[in-house]
Amino acid sequence: MLANRMNRSSAASGIPLSTCPSFESYCSQCERASPTTNTPMCIIFFKFDPRPASKNAYRLILAANRDEFYNRPTKAADFWVSNSEILSGLDLEEGKEGGSWLGINKRGKLAALTNYLEGRPNPDAQGRGFLVSNFLTDQSQDSYSYLKRVSSERHLYNGFNLLTAEFKAKEDTMCYYGNRGNTEPIHLNPAGIYGLSNSLLETPWRKLQHGKRLFTSVVNQPLPCDVLVHDLLNVLNNEELNTPDPVQESQGEGYSSPMLRVLSSVCVRSPHYGTRTNTIILIDSSGNVTFTERTMLNCDISQWSTSSFQFKLKD
Repeated sequence: MLANRMNRSSAASGIPLSTCPSFESYCSQCERASPTTNTPMCIIFFKFDPRPASKNAYRLILAANRDEFYNRPTKAADFWVSNSEILSGLDLEEGKEGGSWLGINKRGKLAALTNYLEGRPNPDAQGRGFLVSNFLTDQSQDSYSYLKRVSSERHLYNGFNLLTAEFKAKEDTMCYYGNRGNTEPIHLNPAGIYGLSNSLLETPWRKLQHGKRLFTSVVNQPLPCDVLVHDLLNVLNNEELNTPDPVQESQGEGYSSPMLRVLSSVCVRSPHYGTRTNTIILIDSSGNVTFTERTMLNCDISQWSTSSFQFKLKD
């Protein structure tokens, strides 16, 4: 089955990139508010159900936000020029080109990354986005084996969480590893609903619990695909603040209270930093994949473009 793609924009692209505030100018503002500008606050909700009871149900429902500086160079989700079996967005930041935060290939391998909220990062650490890209291109290691190898190199990276998965005709597998937690990866239990933000898997931050409740209320309904995607995008764009949150605040020691407050919503919104990409991935019982990405245009929170890709997993 050939991959199909649909694009639509929510507004005209009327603002040139040159008008975006410079990264350096915003960094100086951030440093007056907190000791570090390393504040990526992505969030992922997913339901993993390898053998759904209904033919109309899904083996995977995943909804994710990528939060970043609005002007960080990024390529929107598409099949790679260098490998047409891989679908993901790509980082274009100098020195980190080719890394990703979320992607899937036609062989059923999927990976997703969030960073871990902590103090000053190590500027010499390796780029974490390659943990996703390398798994998607690897043809020799399964999900657990790959994370096992990554865990042996955990000291090379700033804090991260990494999900890896394989969706195959005989068996589906999802695994998790966070380099600020246990030294060993874990297999995720099937038929589970999970949340992952910028602490370890299922850490009870208020924003995570709030978003997970909204996500669960959507995915537990028998909705048509287009309605499901629409409702999940609404979940990802919930801007309700979830403060005070002692659990998040204790991990974010050194960050200013105003910054932690901004970061307490599922959809993060501030003048130059916040949620700039929403992604929905659905895999049905027959291996049909629907990948939908809604991404910000021109550093402007009023301008968005939505792309949708459909393809069938290869055996």
